[in-house]
Amino acid sequence: MDEPFDSPALLFDLDGTLIDSVYQHVLAWYEALQSMGFLLAVWRIHRRIGMSGGLLAQALGREIGQRVTHQQAEELQKRHAAAFLKYQNEIQPLPGAADLLATLREAGIPWAIATSGRREAAAPALEKLGVLSADPVITRQEVHRAKPDPDLFLAAAKRLRVPVSRAMVVGDSVWDLLAARRAGCLGVGVLSGGYGREELQQVGAYRVYQDPADMLAHLDEIGIRRDE
Repeated sequence: MDEPFDSPALLFDLDGTLIDSVYQHVLAWYEALQSMGFLLAVWRIHRRIGMSGGLLAQALGREIGQRVTHQQAEELQKRHAAAFLKYQNEIQPLPGAADLLATLREAGIPWAIATSGRREAAAPALEKLGVLSADPVITRQEVHRAKPDPDLFLAAAKRLRVPVSRAMVVGDSVWDLLAARRAGCLGVGVLSGGYGREELQQVGAYRVYQDPADMLAHLDEIGIRRDE
C-alpha cells in the first residue's frame, strides 16, 4: 500500500503575487520621494519593491546618493502609505488568484499569506481575494524584520503548524525568493510583479509561472494533488 502523500504548504506574498499592485506602489513611492525633494526614476524604485518599507527607503536613498535618516525613512513610509490609498479602488486581484486560493482551501492544502505591508493597507486586497477571517495572514506588524529577512515566512509556517521545510514560498520578486532561501524552503516565482524569469531562477525559483492562473493550471508540477 502506498504511503499517504504529504502535500506542501504554500506561503504567498501578496503585492504582485496575488494582487496587481506593484506599479501602484512604485508610483506611491515616487510621489512620497518627490514630496520630500528626492528625485529618482520610477524604474529604479521598481527594483526595490518587495523589501520592507524601512529597508526600501534606505535603498532608495542610496540610489539617490544621499543618506536617508531614520526620521526621513519613517516620514517616507507615511507619505507612501497616504499616496497608495489613492490607488486602492483600482487595484484588483491578478488573474486566477482568488480561484487559486479557493481551490487550495477546498482541497485541504494548507496556505497562508505573508506580506511586508501593514494589515490596514492589505485589508481591501484581502477582501477582493475572498480571504476568510480563518485564513492565516501574516503582516509587517507581526514580525521583527520583513523581507528579505525570512521572518514573515517563518511566522506563516508556524501559524500553519507545519515545518518550514515542507513549505513553498510563492512570490514575484527576488526579495521574496531570497527570504524563502533564508527560511529554508523552496521558492516558486510568478512574473506578474515585473521581474524576469531568469532573475527569479537565479535567486532560487524552483518553478516560474506567468501569474496565479498559470500556477493553478500546473499545481501538479509542485507536488499538489487535488483529484484524489
